[in-house]
Amino acid sequence: MNIDTLLNRYFGDASSLPTIEVFDNDNIYDVYVDIVKTLKNSPDIELGVLQLLSYCFYEILDNVLTHSGKKTGTVLMYYEPERSSIKILVADDGMGIWQSLSANVAYKDVTEAEAIRLCLKDRVTDGKGMGFGLYSTICLIKNVGIVMEIHSGQHLLRTDGETEQVNEAPLWQGTIIYFELHTDREIDPNSILENRADAESEFNETFIDTSDLDELW
Repeated sequence: MNIDTLLNRYFGDASSLPTIEVFDNDNIYDVYVDIVKTLKNSPDIELGVLQLLSYCFYEILDNVLTHSGKKTGTVLMYYEPERSSIKILVADDGMGIWQSLSANVAYKDVTEAEAIRLCLKDRVTDGKGMGFGLYSTICLIKNVGIVMEIHSGQHLLRTDGETEQVNEAPLWQGTIIYFELHTDREIDPNSILENRADAESEFNETFIDTSDLDELW
């Protein structure tokens, strides 16, 4: 995987290098915790944003290992406090969305462009998952997103959460999921997820020390 290409394209205007981690089945949870803890240590990020981002982020990491056919993926993260924004990119060099989704007989005849559009829809899956990970991420983007891109094969989808466009693009063997978020907006994570997951409790149990909460009372 060409990390320089990803750095130049998505983080070229950054004043420093983003956090870069490679994950697999053995360390996916550690990488997830590492990235989220780094963000949690930034007091200017709204808690609701962190809670929902944390849920979606793990789903995206897990998607790589479940659907790409590869054993590893790469994540890049950059927080810009002066712009109140987070940039996150998760990439793999696997089979791509089109080939993966085509494993489901319901989608065997879709085009690559259609497959990329479909992967953001609720309950669309290749049969190996529930089809909620990227759907929950687009819900995140609709509420606090700046932009989201999905580049897989020779097509790239770009959306701000309201409108989306799919265009032909230079070949990326695998899938890139990239998004930028506002960090200074108050949201209700579980409501955004239609109460189908408890992002608040999952985050709090993993990242908030209950003894710290006790000291507040």
